Amino acid sequence: MPYNNASDTSNPTDRHRLRDIPAHDPFVLSHKDTNTYYLYTTGIPELTDLERNGVLVYKSKDLLDWEGPYVVFEIPDGTWAHPQHGTWAPEVHQYHGKYYLFVTLHNRDTILTEPPEVWKTNHLRGTSIAVSDSPEGPFELLKTDGPVPPRNFMTLDGTLYEDEGGKPWMVYCHEWIQVIDGTFEAIPLKDDLSAADGEPQHLFKASDAPWINAERKPNVKHSVYVSDGCQVYRTKGGQLVMLWSSYNNEGYVQTIARSRSGKLEGPWEQLDPLVEGDCGHGMLFKTFEGAWMLILHHPFSTPESRAKIYEVEETEDSFKVIKPRVDLHD
Repeated sequence: MPYNNASDTSNPTDRHRLRDIPAHDPFVLSHKDTNTYYLYTTGIPELTDLERNGVLVYKSKDLLDWEGPYVVFEIPDGTWAHPQHGTWAPEVHQYHGKYYLFVTLHNRDTILTEPPEVWKTNHLRGTSIAVSDSPEGPFELLKTDGPVPPRNFMTLDGTLYEDEGGKPWMVYCHEWIQVIDGTFEAIPLKDDLSAADGEPQHLFKASDAPWINAERKPNVKHSVYVSDGCQVYRTKGGQLVMLWSSYNNEGYVQTIARSRSGKLEGPWEQLDPLVEGDCGHGMLFKTFEGAWMLILHHPFSTPESRAKIYEVEETEDSFKVIKPRVDLHD
């Protein structure tokens, strides 16, 4: 049974508020051609009427009232991914006249390595890319034999970045389950985004954040550092910044890093967190009036997780949160 009518894909309605919509890893596409905001989030059988994992979209003209949900993607049979094992962190980018869905897929039945060779079982996980002529889908996978990053890497949360020369990249997180100290990496893409076009590059690791290390206390437990939710932006002053998420002692955290060189390869410096209190996996988008907004989810756990929107100021070299838009999400 659906969690509530906000997840009932058989009966989309136009009366949803963000507080009603179960949302994890929310992503907003501001579609200027139709003056419509598209909110993408995970669709899972446990909370919807779907029979397999997929991606849902809700539509709004004002960020207050949302229509949906509509199914834009379901994991097909005959690919590397298991239809029942999850669709994480969906996001849609308008690129060269088409729309590209980046979504992390899984196959827990395909074991990469297991103890005692590694500390924790590694299974197949990574971001795939699907394409459509419309932001409303349906989206079709471009590569069906594996994720875009290397198959033997456990990766997640891939996003699109176009460098100064117009070269497309996937920036993604390398899973702490595999590397313990989670990292952020980038891999060049073919011009049509159909596959990787080179070797992955290391950007930085989660433990580089000084606020994480400041909270560490000596004990006998192993330390892990989570890397989640990367999103890359160029500020009006030409600085390159990356949103990302991890954990402190109070839960999930939305933080930000900045490239000292202004280029993807860095080196990257870690700035103060933007939002704490079990909030994270955020992305920035502009309203049709030109204002910057940050959308993220709170709390981390599902099905309680909901999208929250914050008003954001763009500075020459970063972004800073002004206030929560409780009028939109409460």
